[in-house]
Amino acid sequence: MFIPIQLDENSSEPLYAQIKSQLKTLILSGHIETGTLLPSIRELAGQLSCSVITIRRVYQDLEQEGLLRTKQGTGTFVAPVHQGEREQFRKRAVEEAIIAAIDAAKQMQIDEQELRDIFNEIVRIRMRND
Repeated sequence: MFIPIQLDENSSEPLYAQIKSQLKTLILSGHIETGTLLPSIRELAGQLSCSVITIRRVYQDLEQEGLLRTKQGTGTFVAPVHQGEREQFRKRAVEEAIIAAIDAAKQMQIDEQELRDIFNEIVRIRMRND
């Protein structure tokens, strides 16, 4: 199975954190469904050109968080995720993006009303086009 994880070698965020956050997002957003067999640690490390130790740590951490289950001799699978947890994740992801946009607006000295106008215009355009 190919997992669409994009690594940025120039990022200050460690590869481990990039992989973990993207895999977690794919699981919680439903892009990788419950019960899906993930690539072996060695396979995924090969796909991403990183250390087996890095992927083992990602899998172990996500298993501790309840997102993955490992069955000895069978592999690592996506664990069931409750709908409430998915909804919290979706909401939190959007909130974080909005907070980043507000912070950028403050840096650019855009006032609240101008920011609302920009937001409403973008929403109007994007929601119509998607």
